[in-house]
Amino acid sequence: MNTLLKRSIYILSVAGLVACSGCGKDWLKPEPQSFFTPENAFNDAAGMRAGLVACARNARIEYYGDNPPILTEMLFSEVTVEGITDKSGPAQDLNLLITPDNTAFDDADHSKIGWYWREGYRGIKYANSVITFIDNAKYASEAERNAILGSAYFHRSLRYYRLANQFGDIPVPLKEYNYPKLDFQTVKREVVLQQIMKDLEFAEKWVQDNVSKGEVTKGAVRHLLTKVYLALGKFDEAIAMSSTLINSGPYSLMRNPFGSTKKNVIWDLHRPENKSINENKEGLFMVIDRFGDGQFDGGIRIMRQAVPYWGTYITTPIGRKGTADGVGANVEYVQSNFIGRGIGRCRPTPYSQYEIWDDANDLRHAKGNWMNMEDMVYNDPDLKKAPADTSYMKNLRLRHPVSGALLCSDTIRSWFGWPQYKIFIPDAENSPMQGGHTDWYMFRLAETYLLRAEAYFWKGELANAMADINQVRTRAQCAPYADASKVNMAMILDERARELFFEEPRKTELTRISFLFAKTGKMAENGKTYKLDNFSDANYFYDRTISKNVFYRDGIVTNHGDKYTISPYHVLWPVPSSAIQANSSARMNQNKGYVGFAGNVPALDTIPIDK
Repeated sequence: MNTLLKRSIYILSVAGLVACSGCGKDWLKPEPQSFFTPENAFNDAAGMRAGLVACARNARIEYYGDNPPILTEMLFSEVTVEGITDKSGPAQDLNLLITPDNTAFDDADHSKIGWYWREGYRGIKYANSVITFIDNAKYASEAERNAILGSAYFHRSLRYYRLANQFGDIPVPLKEYNYPKLDFQTVKREVVLQQIMKDLEFAEKWVQDNVSKGEVTKGAVRHLLTKVYLALGKFDEAIAMSSTLINSGPYSLMRNPFGSTKKNVIWDLHRPENKSINENKEGLFMVIDRFGDGQFDGGIRIMRQAVPYWGTYITTPIGRKGTADGVGANVEYVQSNFIGRGIGRCRPTPYSQYEIWDDANDLRHAKGNWMNMEDMVYNDPDLKKAPADTSYMKNLRLRHPVSGALLCSDTIRSWFGWPQYKIFIPDAENSPMQGGHTDWYMFRLAETYLLRAEAYFWKGELANAMADINQVRTRAQCAPYADASKVNMAMILDERARELFFEEPRKTELTRISFLFAKTGKMAENGKTYKLDNFSDANYFYDRTISKNVFYRDGIVTNHGDKYTISPYHVLWPVPSSAIQANSSARMNQNKGYVGFAGNVPALDTIPIDK
């Protein structure tokens, strides 16, 4: 085993927060010459950077695999729902399925709430290993030491930012433990945010931009710090930090065709080969995934998740099976048209498919960039053997041209549009394609503009907010908005939905915004005001989701008989029962709306510091 890998996997577990497994067999005991302790694993800058590699690998898992965790963020919102309709288990009836015990499920057919808790604290553990032993190593300069420490602070802060806006009040370990710790206590969300603000302010001074793709950049630190300032209601600071990022760094919005494709700027921006090239100035923090790197067999598989299950449930006007997505079923059509085989898990709502698109020139919804079902054709090869059916290779239809009867028996899973410019990822490992290896944007400058627009909105500077929204809109060839009086949070969230589909953690951002409405008392576009003292009973997150997501609002029922439901308390996720039960020497709180809440104790106003 090479030294870098040994260093990167030397991480001690935090009992009670992250479950670990072990069997104690003698053959697992390391020999003295291969036992890596903190003293020899983190004794130079290279060892410390190896610890940061573990952090980066932990971060990128969110977007990869079958039912990647980012889909759970998306379904707790107005933009998508879980589209699997042939079984119970997928997160549709959230009132029934989202419980502290059910977070233990970690498979493709359940939500990934437990994953976010486990991997969030695992990422914190990795970062804490570097932070705890930062002064064990020798460095070429103070700047090198502080840049590494700043990068570790960034990774820890990123996890705490997500956890604090997924679960609210949470435990906050700030060091690595070499013993089982069973007495974690819940700390107030505001205190968590204050801690990561301080850490990121340090990091912003020392982390640099001239680093390899996938490493922490100063731009990434400034972007996350902008989010933390917003979460704390520090709107002037958020404006100043985002302005520094936009105006004085090496980053800029890509406005013209570029890279290997030069088709149009939106298409080019999301091509795998263009995301991490030097010509692309928009990426702030990148997830790196290359064929052969060993972590993700099969790649991102985004086509599998976000393309409809179009090979089934669609018939021709005379009632014959019309489509097929198997290898032998006109696979040339499937492959050459870059469609691949989808299972319809990431099902967009009418809101994100239709309602937000207010400009016919928007490249993000234009023909060739966006795919509609009517752009596809009947391709089942058996149609060629049926002279009475002339549908073969003609465009699909949703309804019979005369009777109006539906020609798709499962419109939830098998009939919807998708952003082809993001979803199409060439795939050499699967046939039909499911979505291969690609880098992915975690932070992108387009979002920085929308964060600054939000900060201006909270301050009531609507003309400035509109100007930032227009920076993103006009890049996509939309006409700019002209009436600043119409700027509200809905306008900002609509633009985020248009620009950041499958990139942003939508639930995290909606919860952060909901806390701000409750904290400031500012009236939302729905005419309501909110308060912190009943946050889990009445909040902007729920009201916006219900107003825009017809599946939850109308309680639509799948073909399998599962009903879509959501409640106000889902603004915060349940803390996993396993974490609470393992923390046997102190009380770890549960969120309101879930079993265990009645036993809560007041969350701490300060972070406990273990000596």
